[in-house]
Amino acid sequence: MDTMFWLWGGFLVFVCAMLALDLGVFHRSAHEVSVKEAAIWSVVWISLALIFNLLIYLFWHILVPNSAYSSSDAALAFLTGYLIEKALSVDNIFVFVLIFSYFAVPSKYQHRVLFWGILGALLMRGAMIFAGTALIKQFHWIIWIFGAFLIFTGIKMATSGEEKLEPEKNPVVRLFRRFMPVSDSYDGQKFFTRKNGVVMATPLFLVLIIVETTDLIFAVDSIPAIFAVTQDAFIIFTSNVFAILGLRALYFVLGGVMDKFHYLKLGLSVVLAFVGVKMLLPDASQLLLGYSYKIPTAISLGVVAGVITIAVIASLVRANRLEQTATPGGGKIH
Repeated sequence: MDTMFWLWGGFLVFVCAMLALDLGVFHRSAHEVSVKEAAIWSVVWISLALIFNLLIYLFWHILVPNSAYSSSDAALAFLTGYLIEKALSVDNIFVFVLIFSYFAVPSKYQHRVLFWGILGALLMRGAMIFAGTALIKQFHWIIWIFGAFLIFTGIKMATSGEEKLEPEKNPVVRLFRRFMPVSDSYDGQKFFTRKNGVVMATPLFLVLIIVETTDLIFAVDSIPAIFAVTQDAFIIFTSNVFAILGLRALYFVLGGVMDKFHYLKLGLSVVLAFVGVKMLLPDASQLLLGYSYKIPTAISLGVVAGVITIAVIASLVRANRLEQTATPGGGKIH
């Protein structure tokens, strides 16, 4: 227990230090994040996740000697969970683009919204992970609900059309407007302002509320997905944190080209359905065949990586063909 206390404590201190460094040093003053800057930060977050993955591989058996996982199993579970959460978090970017476009949020203020939005997301996801872990340990049948929900969500994602943004119908926003007046214009990067002696929220705070509620909705899909890989709370939480921390940088890298990834949502739907099947398979095979079969984590990692890779490549090929068709002289030869 002492080891786990220091393990959790050390990780949380690391996360807080990185967030303080991010907002307090590198983004102390509001500025438009360039693609180059975002790409560097994206590489930094991915590198930190892989280094952490290596540390799990090297020291897991020492730090958590009573774990049901070997060091290699723990490292593989972290990597698979990280990849799943990273892939599913990309879907958030589609919505972030819609939100910022709808509210005409200036580019230099978008990082501030995402920073506080992701900080709130970490707290919400942490609570959901601990609640989910406790529930599964107490009521194993919840696995069936999670698995069926993931399959249903995957099918729904594959068959649904383009997402529509209707912030005026957001129940949290509507409730907030009842208790707090909202100004008509932005006041720099402030979330609250004062006009005629009245404290008012700025539209930037409304954007933050919508970002938070949107992430909560996405977390309902993504959190159950990682329970199919592992039920170790530390591995689930850390893989989630690293995926979410890198989301801001990934947004500024991909935000302007998300329309090119036409097949990515289909790929994510396949991943969700596969993870749902993986979650249901052990108990289903036990009932039907008399023995429990689990899809090995290494195979799961290969399937998730393969599906996302194929979806991205197919999307880029499609985008390239459309660009050639749209270019004068690039159409089909009759």
